[in-house]
Amino acid sequence: MNYNPIKETKQDDKEEVIRLNLPLTDRQRSSLQAGQMVYLTGTLYTARDQAHLRMLQEIREGKELPIPLSEAGIYYCGPTPARPGNLVGSIGPTTSSRMDKMTVPLLEKGLKLMIGKGKRSPEVVKAIAEQKALYLSAIGGAGALYAGCITAMEPVAYEDLMAEAVYRIEVKDFPAVVSVDSSGNTIF
Repeated sequence: MNYNPIKETKQDDKEEVIRLNLPLTDRQRSSLQAGQMVYLTGTLYTARDQAHLRMLQEIREGKELPIPLSEAGIYYCGPTPARPGNLVGSIGPTTSSRMDKMTVPLLEKGLKLMIGKGKRSPEVVKAIAEQKALYLSAIGGAGALYAGCITAMEPVAYEDLMAEAVYRIEVKDFPAVVSVDSSGNTIF
């Protein structure tokens, strides 16, 4: 179930808090601006370099992709194994520019949300604006923090890639910064 962004103001410092449920609507994506902090709740999919290469191969072969691109978002990360009693080990962001050469075809297939760290190429920023998508930055070095936001996790594709497999993760209050908004404005 989607709802409009809930904007809370903390009384001590007047900071606006934007909480969003995934998947985001077109209206929600277009209302967000570069530089805003958001907290996400819902479904994300993990995918790194090798998973992206396989998805591109499936696109070239006319096959259906293993994840619904428009239904959630891709978090560029490779989860580490969980310690006993935990869902996941560290699950920090991967450098997004490594996916830049593979991003535009996924955006053209309906991808609307990406999360990683670092800036994106001019071609990807242009494609984000053309497709009215979003790129959010997660905090580098905060893999333990993000592990605490994971409420469920299961592999859904390319399990032979191990940490680079695609996992469906359920997140609660996952913090990120809007780094490229749907108009192509960027914090970089």
